[in-house]
Amino acid sequence: QVQVAESGGGSVQAGDSLRLSCAVSGRTDSNYVMAWFRQAPGKDREFVAVINSKSLNTYYGDSVKGRFSITRGSAKNTVRLQMNSLKPEDTGVYYCAATTRGLYLISEPYEYWGQGTQVTVSS
Repeated sequence: QVQVAESGGGSVQAGDSLRLSCAVSGRTDSNYVMAWFRQAPGKDREFVAVINSKSLNTYYGDSVKGRFSITRGSAKNTVRLQMNSLKPEDTGVYYCAATTRGLYLISEPYEYWGQGTQVTVSS
């Protein structure tokens, strides 16, 4: 059984940085495309960033380009999301997702999801 676990959320001031981490456990023989999505209260889930299994391709949502960076961790099927110059509009629950179906910028193809970690940015 595949499990996805996020860590690293918290409350910060505008302009600060945070780093989120995510790890896939269970069926680790597979190579997963891993992505981050976020959801603010009352809003739809939003794509943040994605990285393919070989770290050759990364894509970012328009609202985070130039401020966020997604990278693979040293352990297989782990990723980090470095978030710099945080803004109050970055507030939300951040979800890590994984799939073997390919690289997607939408949430539907992702089979495995974490429980989410809260990020709160105050002005």
